Amino acid sequence: MKLKVVLSFAIGPVGAAFLGFVTLPLMTWLYSPEDIGRFGMLNVAISFSVLIYCLGLDQAYVRQYHESEDKAKLLKISVIPGLLLILLTAAVFFIKPGYLSSLLFGVDSAEIGFLSIFIIIISFSLRFLSLVLRMEGRGGYFSLSQLIPKLVVIGCFLFFYFFWEKHDFPQLLWANLFGFLSTLLVILLITKKDWIAAISSKIDYQKLKDMFFFGFPLIWGGIAFWGVTAMDRVFLRSLSTFEQLAIFSVAISFANAASIIQNIFSTLWAPMVYKISNDDEESIKLVNKASQYILLVVVTVFCIAGLFSWLVDFFIPTTYADVKFILLACLGYPLLYTLSETTVVGIGISKKTSYSMLASVLALGINLVLNYVMVPKFGAAGAAVSTCLTFWFFLVFRTEFSILSWKKMPRLDLYFFTFLCVFGSMVEALWGRNYSMYLKYYWVVVLMLFFFKKRDLLVNLMKRKAL
Repeated sequence: MKLKVVLSFAIGPVGAAFLGFVTLPLMTWLYSPEDIGRFGMLNVAISFSVLIYCLGLDQAYVRQYHESEDKAKLLKISVIPGLLLILLTAAVFFIKPGYLSSLLFGVDSAEIGFLSIFIIIISFSLRFLSLVLRMEGRGGYFSLSQLIPKLVVIGCFLFFYFFWEKHDFPQLLWANLFGFLSTLLVILLITKKDWIAAISSKIDYQKLKDMFFFGFPLIWGGIAFWGVTAMDRVFLRSLSTFEQLAIFSVAISFANAASIIQNIFSTLWAPMVYKISNDDEESIKLVNKASQYILLVVVTVFCIAGLFSWLVDFFIPTTYADVKFILLACLGYPLLYTLSETTVVGIGISKKTSYSMLASVLALGINLVLNYVMVPKFGAAGAAVSTCLTFWFFLVFRTEFSILSWKKMPRLDLYFFTFLCVFGSMVEALWGRNYSMYLKYYWVVVLMLFFFKKRDLLVNLMKRKAL
């Protein structure tokens, strides 16, 4: 894949991550902590619903796209089962929409229930339409599909700020509904030929059966990973308060700045490594080199964030003063996951994908136990610590399974320095108020120790920049 095409696909996720980084702190000045917490639950509900109702057929669509001669039929087969199921579920909730609202947000409201249902249905539709753009290589339009909802939501917030005195949770839902609906209308126009052809095509039931058998087992791995990334908010919703959920959600939004690194790397990494996957010697060299450079980024970001996390106080109300303490632990997901992407490639190259699912399942088990123990006592801090520590274990699992299925790679430094970062983040989240100054010294020492240990890597990097 050409670099220009790769970058056209990267613009959207990176831009969306940046806009998300900006949006939630803005929301904290307009809406109550309880509403911000409910907004976090909305995102959890959307991601879970799309994962479940796609039935794994979205992944089957991607897998069989280039092999299929009738892509319109393939699209129809992929969409219809999940669409029928989600509409059937929606019909049930339409009978008593307040139940869904109460279940997710602790508020019995028909308006909130209806809005949530429509948002979830549109999100499901956008999943497949964005896949059409992605598989056709239309990177610019794909990126547009990622940016439109964020921009529309920001526009709605500005409108509410200037023309409404009262700001409540239904406004958040309306803003998101307009964002997703605007995106759907634009993408429907862009992909008009594809979905019109799909509607008029016939269903191949044998093909559907084959795709279902391919995609359905993948749901379990997806659910496991979703659990690792979302259980913190589920436990905060059930075992803590919406105020704690709000603090956690705002910290996550700041930490999502690191997901820009994740999105750029993920977009560029897969084409690079699989291009030379048939050459074991070159592959292992590339993996070792990439893991060292990403480790450099991960440790540096952790340490700098540890030294300057107090700056977030200037951007959010005093109600969210605890955000600066849990921010570091919230960085664990995007940073450690990105690092694990460099070491896990052996599983993909060897095609032993069961190890990938096993890593997710083991991490989910750890995450469930940690959240169950930590959230009732520590609230948002406990959730952040649980997820951060879980992703350190996830990194270890993916790395070790990759080595088991492929080639040995050096990883002592990788485990040691990432654990120092995770340990410091845990202390900061749980006892940052008491040891704030000592922790600043800690991050300086960790950074200096890491730079000394990796001095050869830094020298080589400086030489390359000089050239």
